[in-house]
Amino acid sequence: MNLIGNWIEVCEMDDIDEEDVIRFDYGDRTFAVYRSADSEYYATDGYCTHGKFHLANGLVMGNMIECPKHNGRFDYTSGAAKRAPVCVALKTYQVKIENDKVYIQIE
Repeated sequence: MNLIGNWIEVCEMDDIDEEDVIRFDYGDRTFAVYRSADSEYYATDGYCTHGKFHLANGLVMGNMIECPKHNGRFDYTSGAAKRAPVCVALKTYQVKIENDKVYIQIE
């Protein structure tokens, strides 16, 4: 795993299927990294803000991720809570692609 400044290498671009999500753990933090239908990449905190279940086990539908526990939904492009029972937004992270690798920016 490469760390360039505050950018962390997550995976190869092709490691995430279109309209899918993967789990990425770094230290004591966990993230969900998404690939949209048009091959744009996004990243959020990994756990649902309601039930603390990992979103990588959820269902991606368009630009939404549905939590596998209570079916709450978030817009993974903005982090916005979109369907009850979730009401607290997800933190999002910048993503960049370099040499066919996906990186997320952390603080």
